Amino acid sequence: MVEMIVKSKVKEAVKAIDPEMRVNPEFYDALEAEIKTLVEKAVKRAKDEGKKTLYPRHV
Repeated sequence: MVEMIVKSKVKEAVKAIDPEMRVNPEFYDALEAEIKTLVEKAVKRAKDEGKKTLYPRHV
């Protein structure tokens, strides 16, 4: 599967919340896995509704 996160943007978001916080490289892998799971669940919900388009309600 393709990478779904942009590491620099994640780091930027973390710094916006807490400028002193750092990001361990393994965090990106864990975040990527969570996003993949979220997308897979959304696709299943959409298919269960007979849809071929993802909507916010599928998250």
